[in-house]
Amino acid sequence: MTPNPWLAPQATKPVDSDVTIPGSKSLTNRELVLSALASAPSTICGALSARDTRLMVEALRSLGAQVETGADNWAITPIPSVSGSTPISIDCGLAGTVMRFIPAIAARCSRPVRLTADSQANARPMAGLLKALRSIGVSITHEGDETFPLTVQGPAYVRGPISLDSSSSSQYLSALLLVAPLLASDREFIEIELEGTLPSRPHVEMTLASLHLRGVEADWTSERALRIQRGDINARDSVIEPDLSNAGPFLAAAAVTGGHVRIPYWPLQTTQAGSEWLPILRNMGADVNLVPQGTVYGTLCLRAGELHGFTGDMSQVGELVPTLAAICAFAATPSKLTGIGHLRGHETDRLKAIATELAKLGVHVEEGADYLTIDGTNRWVGNLREPALLHSYADHRMATFGAIIGLRAPQIYVDNVETVAKTMPDFVNLWTKMLELNV
Repeated sequence: MTPNPWLAPQATKPVDSDVTIPGSKSLTNRELVLSALASAPSTICGALSARDTRLMVEALRSLGAQVETGADNWAITPIPSVSGSTPISIDCGLAGTVMRFIPAIAARCSRPVRLTADSQANARPMAGLLKALRSIGVSITHEGDETFPLTVQGPAYVRGPISLDSSSSSQYLSALLLVAPLLASDREFIEIELEGTLPSRPHVEMTLASLHLRGVEADWTSERALRIQRGDINARDSVIEPDLSNAGPFLAAAAVTGGHVRIPYWPLQTTQAGSEWLPILRNMGADVNLVPQGTVYGTLCLRAGELHGFTGDMSQVGELVPTLAAICAFAATPSKLTGIGHLRGHETDRLKAIATELAKLGVHVEEGADYLTIDGTNRWVGNLREPALLHSYADHRMATFGAIIGLRAPQIYVDNVETVAKTMPDFVNLWTKMLELNV
């Protein structure tokens, strides 16, 4: 067993708790980037303070933005024009938004921007974005055989439609959308034409909605093409919604223990992929209701029912899959999750990781190229006789996957649970508090 693994607490009774979820990482990092590119200072209320957002803050500071991070409000003064010959150094960590968004921002700079990252980041795809940036005149050089470290140097100039293969990650498209209004061109609009199949479209819709709120015309012109008007990005005082994907483990806690959980400040309208928890968990037998508390937010109430398996295409909401897979392991009927091949290029190969960890527990699982079948109907929990160590693979969603399994299975340990700090630094405390309320 690895040094100091976390013993996931087992639920002694059905969960019954109110849980407040911190802000969305995806929205925080998009608003940080747009604020840094805006024509005047902006503020962000309710921003998430986590490793991925701190990496974005430091990256934008390195590019010249002023970012003041207070307890409630963050103040951002935009990036000035960047010139010079000394490389700017930026650490991307394992943050997909930093790895993808910052090279697009650097495409506007004549000064070289050197990007480093965690070693595991080299397993995350970048090729489609880098090819698109090169096509508009950006110089990209690698220091070895792997993706990172790499140096990006502009300035870019757009002479026609940008062709982009975003089939590996929707973040490629979001990266170009965020910077497109400011790219140099002799055209009034920047056009992006897509190759391949686009996964996780809700994240792209989130980016488009964020641009619209800042006065940028950016819209689909067909199923495979977008047009973005060039011009200023307006300053804005934005409020960050709770992270609905990070709400998943707490909803799962009620679902797998036969309990009841309430999550306040759930947005009544949102572009977040986590909004799909409502239909997914209803499909699995839970009673799920969003009770309005005003015109913007409500309280999401989930009361567990008989837990059925789930079969469906998860291509657009793949980030929910590790949590959903943990729920499926306890369902009374088998499950099949399809359209998830792109998850092999996330923080880890999530399909392989899920299949490996469930198999070691005795859950019947089949891993296909882009699907997982999960069948926990063999009463595997009752067959566990020894402690089990579940690996997180330095992946925050696999760490919370292990926490969900530990609610029902005895002696479940999770290695490197600290990796949840990527998007939810207070997860362990929130998890423990949720269970303590049931004592």
